[in-house]
Amino acid sequence: MIIETEEGKIVDNKKAGLTVKVPEGWEVEKMEIKEGSVLIHTLDIEGKEWNGMMVPPLIKGCGIEIAVVYNKYKKMDLEEIEKEVKTLQWALQIKSEEFEKVTINNWQALKNTFESEELGSVISIYILLKNKLYNVGLYFAPNEKERCVQEFDKFLETVSIQ
Repeated sequence: MIIETEEGKIVDNKKAGLTVKVPEGWEVEKMEIKEGSVLIHTLDIEGKEWNGMMVPPLIKGCGIEIAVVYNKYKKMDLEEIEKEVKTLQWALQIKSEEFEKVTINNWQALKNTFESEELGSVISIYILLKNKLYNVGLYFAPNEKERCVQEFDKFLETVSIQ
C-alpha cells in the first residue's frame, strides 16, 4: 500500500513486514513484475522505457527498487547471498568485487556496488531476516552519484522491517 500522510508518502507492505518513507519530491510506483515490489524515483528520471516504466541504465536521475524474496527452501547467511549474487553477476557478465558487510537500522546487511552496460551504476543492499531476503537497489545516472547516494543513505534510515 502507498499511504499519503502529513509527513509524506509511506510504502507499507504488510505481508513482507516492510515500511519505508518515500523521499520528498520523489514518485513511487508498484511494479507488477515482482510481487510486492516498488520503484521509487526522482521526478527528473530518464532512461529506457519498458512497460511504461523507466529502467536502467539511467541517463538522468535516481531510482530505488525494493523487492522481497521469500526463501522457503534453504537456510542462508550473508556469505551464501554473496556467492549467489556473484554467480548471477557472472552469468550476466558483470564483474564486481565490491561487497561489504554493513548495518542498516541494526540489521546486518550485504552491500554490493557495481556498474554494468545493462544496468548502469548500482548499489544493492541485501537484508536477510528469517525466510525473507529484502533487496533495496539504487540505480543512478553516472553524473548524479553524489546526489543519489546521499538521498539513498537518508532513505535507508527510514526502512523498517518487522
